[in-house]
Amino acid sequence: MKKWLLFLVMSIVMVIFAACTANEEAGEDPKEEPESTEDAKKEEGEEEGKVLHLNNGIEPTSLNPSIGFDQVSWDPLNNLMEGLTRLDEDSSAQAGVAEDWDVSEDGLIYTFYLREDANWSNGDPVVAEDFIYAWTLMLDPETIPPSPAAFLAYFIEGAEDFNSGDGVADDLALKAIDDKTLEVVLEHPTGFFLDLLTNPAFFPVHHQVAEEDPDWHAEADTFIANGPFMLDSWEHDSEMVLAKNEAYWDHDAVQLDRVHFAMVNDENTQYQMFESGELDTAGIPPELSEELIDGDDVYIGDSGGLEFYRFNVTEEPFQNEKIRKAFALAIDREEIAEYVVKNGVEPAYGFVSPGFTSPAETDFREENKDLVTFEKEEAQRLLEEGMEEEGYEELPEIVLSFNTSDSNKAVAEALQDMFSEHLDVQVKLDNLEWEVFAEAQQDLELQFSRSSFINDYNDPVNFLESFITDSYMNRTGWSNEEYDALITKGKSETDEEARWEALYEAERLLAEEMIIIPIRYYNNVVLEAEGVTGIMRHPVGYFDLKYADKQ
Repeated sequence: MKKWLLFLVMSIVMVIFAACTANEEAGEDPKEEPESTEDAKKEEGEEEGKVLHLNNGIEPTSLNPSIGFDQVSWDPLNNLMEGLTRLDEDSSAQAGVAEDWDVSEDGLIYTFYLREDANWSNGDPVVAEDFIYAWTLMLDPETIPPSPAAFLAYFIEGAEDFNSGDGVADDLALKAIDDKTLEVVLEHPTGFFLDLLTNPAFFPVHHQVAEEDPDWHAEADTFIANGPFMLDSWEHDSEMVLAKNEAYWDHDAVQLDRVHFAMVNDENTQYQMFESGELDTAGIPPELSEELIDGDDVYIGDSGGLEFYRFNVTEEPFQNEKIRKAFALAIDREEIAEYVVKNGVEPAYGFVSPGFTSPAETDFREENKDLVTFEKEEAQRLLEEGMEEEGYEELPEIVLSFNTSDSNKAVAEALQDMFSEHLDVQVKLDNLEWEVFAEAQQDLELQFSRSSFINDYNDPVNFLESFITDSYMNRTGWSNEEYDALITKGKSETDEEARWEALYEAERLLAEEMIIIPIRYYNNVVLEAEGVTGIMRHPVGYFDLKYADKQ
């Protein structure tokens, strides 16, 4: 998750789970009503049915599928809703709301056949128009707030023109043949289209409900689900409870009765909650990594994503390429991975994370080799040359901004020390709350800022397309016609080997221009309580509780 996104280290280090919240606290005042048996059981620590306790870290940005463009929104959405396709245990796109589909010989026309028993949680059938409504809303430039995920849909004919204001909704190649048949026409053959559709941005929206109440997604009592779970309660910034959705077409496969999401944005607190039995899963605080990482209760898995820092090339001194490169080469990524973040993460010497297999059956990362390494002397030389080019006797003040998180702070402090030690540059740190940080970064108000990206679909173009001119995900002020052309080829070229070569070249150009600094690749390291099984954590995708169980 284009993703994306707009994405926190807490969500990854803590567990790939997320949550939402939007409902007023319900229940009677015990002073006015006698205590119920259920209340008494809760006080005694007992719960009815199987209840899984997780931590989302923070409040979801939005539960409107194409608006909440981050992991803390899309993880819960992936369990409340379902798209045309859904990732299976092998992380492959399989039937979801669509039980079958046809693809034309030229690879451009997809015809999806929706399940007759695919229903919304209020009992209404899920119909083709629900997908057309949702995708049109995602692409509509008049949508407020605009969808940050819109670029993901540019593979659809007419989508980019509509979203950019050069077309109209009627140009979108989406057609409801009947209530249960949806036709989609693509701009170019796209081999990963079925995988792309597993992304929450492509989930349907009950069009009749949304037309009557545009804020249907903001509270539990108005939220309409079509996935394994429904939204039972939501106390904003505090907790959220999901309940099994009996209207879901495959409800017999769902083992849990409820899922309780806490919202605790502190690594040590969430670990203590795990130890006391208040949480069934938790991340490992870095200082406890060596002690806990090899335990029998630890899940370790791959995760397609990158932690990195963005330069704002419209602000001094980062308009200068050599100065940007100097900062990039002054970082010892291995030290950050091993001694700061810990938990088995890998240092990032390139931008595209490992795990993408080329037509030649080689890994993208191995094929394009290391592009950004630690070179102290070269960093010092480049800084000196860059300052001379700009006429600087000393650098302007450098402010490194990051969003609130223990891990983010630790990495920022490590970078601050490295810039001081290796470049003799003093960097000021600026810690901002997420909403303030995200808006400021998007508006190019931050000079040098932390970022993360979790892949939205299983193709290397997903990350690389973030930095084309005027992309919502760009957030650097950088524009390069050659790069834009390479990404266009990387999305539309029908010869797979030629398409991948364009992507290799695009990544090399990104390293040459050095508008961003890679730090480390993500992984999934999660403590799981005894008896918890079946949580699917996909290397590219969002965690799935459909088959989760708790004994």
